[in-house]
Amino acid sequence: MTRLELAHCIYQTAHLRGQFTLRSGATATEYFDKYQFETHPELLRALAIHLQPLIPDDIDILAGLELGGVPIATMLAQLSGLPACFVRKQAKEYGTCKLAEGPDIAGKNLLIVEDVVTSGGQIALSAQDLRNLGAEVSQAICVIDRESGGIESLAQEGIELHALFRMSELK
Repeated sequence: MTRLELAHCIYQTAHLRGQFTLRSGATATEYFDKYQFETHPELLRALAIHLQPLIPDDIDILAGLELGGVPIATMLAQLSGLPACFVRKQAKEYGTCKLAEGPDIAGKNLLIVEDVVTSGGQIALSAQDLRNLGAEVSQAICVIDRESGGIESLAQEGIELHALFRMSELK
């Protein structure tokens, strides 16, 4: 599937119109129901194939953010051979009480994997949590950048964001 065909499939599968409140608190009249493309096996694989070239050479672990980044990181791990960890929004309060499930991240260079980025707020929060656990975090990838300041905001946090698509490319 070409990049253009993938963009068309994502749009046809996941594009909704209406009134939506985003994580940032902003409202939008268009929304991509990311779970529609993340749970579709052919689209998920095609996304990972197109995202894989965006993985920097110095990455040790793919860090999929709860919840949308997890299936993408899993498929990318399968294709790239890199291990993945799954990053919770908050450490669980039972069992292992971990924030990052999977391999030990201390001293490792992580690539944050996210589905849709608006303000970059969740990536910034998770990056700080991961850094507090001893990981190195300076890069992130996502499927869709909503072009709402996320790239600029993350740059101020020392994180370079690479998006497969900008929102304007999917319209």
